[in-house]
Amino acid sequence: MQFHNKVFTIAKRFWILIILAAFTAVTLAACNPSNFRSSAAQIPQLVTSILSDPKTFNYPLSSEVPNVFGLIYEGLITENYDTGGVDPALAESWEISDDKLKIVFTLREGLKWSDGQPLTVDDVVFTYNDIYLNPAIPTDIRDIMRIGESRKLPTVRKVDNRRVEFAIPEPFAPFLRSVTGAAILPAHALRESVTTKDAEGKPKFLQKWGVDTPPEQIIVNGLYKIERYDTSERVVFRRNPYYWRKGPKGEAQPYIEKLVWQIVESTDTSLLQFRSGGLDSIAVSPDYFSLLKVQEKQGNFKIYNGGPATGTTFVLFNLNKGSRNGKPLVDPVKSRWFNTVEFRQAVAYAIDRQTMINNIYRGLGQPQDSPISVQSPYYLSPKEGLKVYDYNLEKAKQLLLKAGFKYNAQNQLLDSEGNRVRFTLLTNAGNKIREAIGSQIKQDLSKIGMQVDFTPLAWNTYTDKLANTLDWEASMLGFTGGLEPNDGANVWNPEGGLHMFNQKPQAGQKPIEGWEVAPWEARIGELYIQAARELDESKRKAIYAETQKITQENLPFIYLVNQYALSAVRDRFENIRFSALGGAFWNLYEIKIVK
Repeated sequence: MQFHNKVFTIAKRFWILIILAAFTAVTLAACNPSNFRSSAAQIPQLVTSILSDPKTFNYPLSSEVPNVFGLIYEGLITENYDTGGVDPALAESWEISDDKLKIVFTLREGLKWSDGQPLTVDDVVFTYNDIYLNPAIPTDIRDIMRIGESRKLPTVRKVDNRRVEFAIPEPFAPFLRSVTGAAILPAHALRESVTTKDAEGKPKFLQKWGVDTPPEQIIVNGLYKIERYDTSERVVFRRNPYYWRKGPKGEAQPYIEKLVWQIVESTDTSLLQFRSGGLDSIAVSPDYFSLLKVQEKQGNFKIYNGGPATGTTFVLFNLNKGSRNGKPLVDPVKSRWFNTVEFRQAVAYAIDRQTMINNIYRGLGQPQDSPISVQSPYYLSPKEGLKVYDYNLEKAKQLLLKAGFKYNAQNQLLDSEGNRVRFTLLTNAGNKIREAIGSQIKQDLSKIGMQVDFTPLAWNTYTDKLANTLDWEASMLGFTGGLEPNDGANVWNPEGGLHMFNQKPQAGQKPIEGWEVAPWEARIGELYIQAARELDESKRKAIYAETQKITQENLPFIYLVNQYALSAVRDRFENIRFSALGGAFWNLYEIKIVK
């Protein structure tokens, strides 16, 4: 699911996440935030909303948004969403060896955890060696840090009381940005849970810091700490008194004492609460834009437009040819259709993306043609040779006929054996834009004789099919994006956890017999490894250009529309530096309340 409201992110590890939360609409389960605001009006605070409850307070085990971790944790370094560069965070500096195989970070002096305990190099070494690089702990961060064809991981060692060294087996261009995505965790609070096993022999860490954990037990190092969590109502954050940043006069940052996330499981209700003054900021979806734009002055807010968002929205077919317990994951008849590249190309040509932009996105978007964000220096534009699929029904039909499909007297599409072309397209229920897209795709593909059974599902059911049972035919969802393509390496590595168009079973899942990798699919994985070890930027760009050409030729993902990044924020906040990469509050530490 696409999450365009990138309000509180810690780093680019979110590129790899499947996102559901931003525009889901189910039942309302939150009280009016204005009531909560009035009870604490004397405290400077920012009130916004999220659409579902946090799933965990255990950072390494998190794979969904919304989550709290961008507020409560930091890593050694961080990304600057103004410049696109990398800035110091817990580490004040770093040095890279001449052979590019060692990176030494120097920590700031006097760092502390939210409980007042010192934050040291030992915490950094523990975080990496005992958690992120520990095969007994499933975490996406480990996939991002795998290097080269060997998929080896870095080694981490303490140099002295302020310096820590990362050694890598070969030059790895994305290394610094991969570190931005890894929060440092408290050894004194977590070490015992890592070393102690449960009855099944698994680390007790896997049950540590669930959403039922008392907030005061969760030790953090970020701008804020969790003060309170009321299920289906709100998450309240209080400024971390031991956070390291200081303002220009030595004053403590962040300036905003308190944050409140109201859990409002309906975007319509969030809109009403924002318009009534109960919320300070809201993601602006296209269907809300016109309504809000005319109310900017009266409502004392501003709509920020960051241009194309960093994420993608796409349709994909299940290309998995494997079986479980002797039963094919996909009906073999349909599997033959899906694995025919002309079939996928015909679908791409038959989807009217401009009408989608005009009608569903109200003109607030542009066609998406690449898995790499347009803000990335590695993005290949159509002008530079990226293949595009402009709406062309005749071309779609020609491709189908070339591939052996045919039409009956009723203009219904049949395969060479006379089977009617009909399949089910899934997405998450409650996302109004996603549901409108699905309805249009159903209509568009009917014009080339395909029958699409569009079926929105509850989130848990949907993700179970995509990630576990793998018994789905076609799907629509999205990924977040960013500057560094390698952050999506586990999408393109054939054995990666998010290689969902041809998913290999992950740890603990039932085996699959007959799983195959297509040559073009393997080639993309090889190129991602090659690009990661290439330090010459022009050569890296050329490698990623080739990956984009392959993806657009073979269409494992059929990209749709890139919505503009839009947020409405009250005028009482100063120092907003809105960015499509980071949203309205990426620099939250320096934002002040002035009214």
